[in-house]
Amino acid sequence: MESTLKTAAVAAIFGTLFGTIASFSFLYVQSDDARIGDFYSTENAVHVSPHSIRKAMDKGAADFILVDLRSAEEYEREHIIGAVSIPAYKDPDTSAYGDVERITNSFVALKNANSGKDIIVYCYSTPCMTGRKVGLMLMQKGIYVKHLGIGWNEWRYFWETWNHEHEWNITDVKDYISSGTEPGTPKLKANSTSCPIGGEFGC
Repeated sequence: MESTLKTAAVAAIFGTLFGTIASFSFLYVQSDDARIGDFYSTENAVHVSPHSIRKAMDKGAADFILVDLRSAEEYEREHIIGAVSIPAYKDPDTSAYGDVERITNSFVALKNANSGKDIIVYCYSTPCMTGRKVGLMLMQKGIYVKHLGIGWNEWRYFWETWNHEHEWNITDVKDYISSGTEPGTPKLKANSTSCPIGGEFGC
């Protein structure tokens, strides 16, 4: 009897162990195609083309709102026109990541005041982690934001790297930046060309 119980106990342990391993294998071992599909689905869900945003500004689109995560000091000096300020920095050298309640409440208020609009955040540069950290913070509170594909530095100082070559001489970065505590309003551009491809693959 004792031998039978020991055998049953060992069988149960090994069964549980192998079952757990099999479950993890099923959940986490994906084909390359599946991983590639996940990558592109996530990229397209999270990142927003700065070129499409600039084009939308030209046409007076109002279905999105930009959020500048840099310090209030930097925002006031210059920011992307139309963007509102929700600082994740106390000053240019000091992060405010610990100020979760203020940041979260600010995004809740923004979302409530802009129902149906995409909220798109940007920080200092493309590799800057601020937007990612704030995005994670907000996700944990049930708030989901998108990310501008570039940061402030690329928008302000590297205009030609993300705009089409034929647009270099017909656009001026100064038309797409603003100073002060207010967001500012983008200028409508009557000669703005439409995207060559519409729908989900536009611009």
